[in-house]
Amino acid sequence: MWKILTLATMAGAIATVGVPALAQQAKSTAQANFVDLKGKETGRAHLTASRDGVLFEVEVSGLEPRKWVALHIHETGNCDDHAEGHKASGGHFNPGKSEHGFLAANGPHAGDLPNQYVAEDGVLRAQIYSSLVRLDDPERGIRGRAMIVHAGSDDYRTDPAGGAGDRIACAVIE
Repeated sequence: MWKILTLATMAGAIATVGVPALAQQAKSTAQANFVDLKGKETGRAHLTASRDGVLFEVEVSGLEPRKWVALHIHETGNCDDHAEGHKASGGHFNPGKSEHGFLAANGPHAGDLPNQYVAEDGVLRAQIYSSLVRLDDPERGIRGRAMIVHAGSDDYRTDPAGGAGDRIACAVIE
């Protein structure tokens, strides 16, 4: 009897919220699974849309510890070329044709995110908010694009990529 009441309560809750509301909630989030240069899954990101930006919750393992690394959004959602260094992800997502970097006079790119610290255990853990992008938007949408972890830190000035070095992990935002 209790199980039936629970299912009935759940069904009532779904009816109250409505299927379109549940679909909208699913649309307001995205996942991205990181792969390294060997194609091995090394982490994930969970993205949540807000009214004026996106919250990124990121965890990537297997990185060099005690080091700042760049994290960027790249224009093309392709991480299949891991053996070639994730070059298929293209350049930084830059719909406004801005200069690279938070410190550039005419920057930043929409895909520029702040450097992140890799802890002693080799894991990057971060929560980042960007008002420069949206999950689903004709101009600033990032669903279907790639997130890249670089081997070095971003100097926030040098065009086109801040001198951040090799691309060591890639994830398609889905």
